[in-house]
Amino acid sequence: MSTQQFTGVLAAVVTPFTTDASAVDVAGIGRQVDHIIDGGVHGLVPGGSTGEFTSLTVEERKASNRAYIEAAAGRVPVVAGTGALSTAETIELTRDAKDAGADAVMIVPPFYDAPDFEALVAHYSAVTEAVDIPIMYYNIPAATGVELTSQQLGELGRRTGVTSFKDTGGDFPKFTEVHFDEAEHIQALNGWDTLTFAAFALGAGAGVWGAASIIPGLCAELFQAVAVDGDLDRGRELWAKINPICVFLESHNYAGAIKAGTALVGVDAGPTRLPIQPLAEEHIAELRGLLRNAGVSVG
Repeated sequence: MSTQQFTGVLAAVVTPFTTDASAVDVAGIGRQVDHIIDGGVHGLVPGGSTGEFTSLTVEERKASNRAYIEAAAGRVPVVAGTGALSTAETIELTRDAKDAGADAVMIVPPFYDAPDFEALVAHYSAVTEAVDIPIMYYNIPAATGVELTSQQLGELGRRTGVTSFKDTGGDFPKFTEVHFDEAEHIQALNGWDTLTFAAFALGAGAGVWGAASIIPGLCAELFQAVAVDGDLDRGRELWAKINPICVFLESHNYAGAIKAGTALVGVDAGPTRLPIQPLAEEHIAELRGLLRNAGVSVG
């Protein structure tokens, strides 16, 4: 399988819930999708940490992924989160996402009993053999306990159907190594909000970005300025507005902060699910101020 080359900003999206958080709000997914795509963002990544995937049942995960794919209606690529604790469940979710029309899947390593590298290769190889679809490796070592070297990431790309990785590790020197030394085998996508400007300036062709669910227009503008036009002066102007928002999001429970942001910009996604707590009122007020300072219309 050739290396999948994503382009632009892919929004890490929330899972909207009904007001009592008892069910996935499918209509709410449609509102999220229109808000993000209308803002100029280039792709969607449901079913990740921002989407509270650990609080969803298998059937809810399938339903959410399918609803995002249906709402996108081919306008942008959808990379469905399908990682699970077992290989069998990962394959089940991945097969369902492909059948629904996902362009790729994002698979986090099994995150309870952290596998060694050979076990990890076996896991991703089994998924590759079962389902023919590009895989984005979800690198989030703080949650999984799995920390790969840049060379191991390249080897994972050579030996399995992994074609890209979302880096939510925050190790920018390692990200740089992968970008330059392993690009033939795996595409490096930044997934650490406050490193977005640096990654685009480095030459990364794409990134997975939770803030794009709140401020899609500004995120798309930044990509255009830095990654496409090479206009670093314009990029710095935009980043001066965006970075404080990213710092805020990374300073709180991320899924809860993103949901608070979507509500402020008029696309309420409902509550978080326990044990994730909603953002406190004083923090919502702070986020409102940051968005207004960036020129975003908020409620």
